[in-house]
Amino acid sequence: MSDQLDTVFSALADPTRRAILAMLLEDDMAVTDVAEPFEMSLAAISKHLGILTRAGLVAQEKRGRVKWCKLQPDAMREASVWMQGFGQFEPVHLDAFERFLERELTQPDSDGPSGT
Repeated sequence: MSDQLDTVFSALADPTRRAILAMLLEDDMAVTDVAEPFEMSLAAISKHLGILTRAGLVAQEKRGRVKWCKLQPDAMREASVWMQGFGQFEPVHLDAFERFLERELTQPDSDGPSGT
């Protein structure tokens, strides 16, 4: 995997970041509006947004005194292509991808990553 793909999957591993991406599917949002539904500080949300921005999943732009966030769906392309290589995935939609990750991350794996 490329470093960029590693960065994207790492960013998607956190449920708060996936929720932020789902919110941004609707429209661009001010950082303060992104933070509103979460029970965490604005600084914590800003850290999550920084990770999403470094992964290329979100772009941030200052308009006047307000910082706006915009979804960058093309950043998911490499991850989508990689997952489609397994043949069991259709084109990735963020909601479906989030459900897939939640299932994978919550299933107990007593055999370890290699299945041994």
